Amino acid sequence: MSGLLDTTAKQDAAARVPPRAARDARDVLARCRSIVDPALRAAVGTLPAPIRNTSGYHLGWWDEHGTAATASGGKTLRAALVLLAARAVGGESTAAVPGAVAVELVHNFSLLHDDVMDGDTTRRHRPTAWSVFGSDAAILAGNSMLALAFEVLTSPGSPSATDTVPALNTAVQELMAGQSADLEFESRNDVGLAECVRMAEHKTGALLGCACALGAMAGRGEPDQVALLRRFGERIGLAFQIIDDLLGIWGDESVTGKPAFSDLRNRKKSLPAVLALTSGTEEGAELAALYAREEPPSGSDLPRAAGLIEAAGGRQWCVRRADSLLEEALSDLTMAASSASARAELTALAKLVTSRDH
Repeated sequence: MSGLLDTTAKQDAAARVPPRAARDARDVLARCRSIVDPALRAAVGTLPAPIRNTSGYHLGWWDEHGTAATASGGKTLRAALVLLAARAVGGESTAAVPGAVAVELVHNFSLLHDDVMDGDTTRRHRPTAWSVFGSDAAILAGNSMLALAFEVLTSPGSPSATDTVPALNTAVQELMAGQSADLEFESRNDVGLAECVRMAEHKTGALLGCACALGAMAGRGEPDQVALLRRFGERIGLAFQIIDDLLGIWGDESVTGKPAFSDLRNRKKSLPAVLALTSGTEEGAELAALYAREEPPSGSDLPRAAGLIEAAGGRQWCVRRADSLLEEALSDLTMAASSASARAELTALAKLVTSRDH
């Protein structure tokens, strides 16, 4: 986990995910992206021009003037999970494309709004959409993407909307509940670890679980396969959020594309921070005093706060919990997947999630 751990822990992470396996996982993501991207572009192309411009900029397709660009549009992890889950139960990836597009639209809706709420000015190594087009334009683009996700999911050729629409709607509601809790935590000094975990499960786990379930439904999986793959995705999603929280403190800005110590500047009650704040240690008490100041941490206070969280055990707990979630998720996957090749690719993605540096 480059940028997150000391040298020994980095070596341990490398042992879990050898370079060949990491390359294979990235190849899987690239292949899935090539399948989903044309359909995603076609869907976004139906949006009204101003909203389409903001959305396409956010997705990395063009610059603020509408000129084609090659900026990163993200890992497309959620879309890949949809396609691979369909194959895992014996179906075809092509049947799952509408679900893959839908979850990518929902994910990017949440990112557009998240950047506005957090005031982040950088994402994926370029200015955030709201900082270029204004917060109103970014919010409208996010809203349009959310509405478009359900339109795609009910388009001709999509799997039965009877199951898929309620599944996506539930995931969206859980995602927003998680985001709401995340915002509420910023003004509270009594956030517990258990409720912070629940927030992360809603904020990230719900949509990854839904992605796997939508794929399994598209692949005509049995109900127990759908349930197991949903749980696989939820566990990977929580692990993803744990690593995201670590990157929000110790991530390398040149790799993550987000400002260093961004979560500490915002006094976020992320999992490593809450673990430290509730640890009963001197370091936790000192961190609480830093967070309680009228002005948010800045300058030398930022690396100091990061050091306090690490000394209180916040980083170590997160790394161990992510490893545990990976093990549990892979057990679910083994029981659910009837396709060995899809299982291997989903395993590679799951391991990449818990060893990523951006």
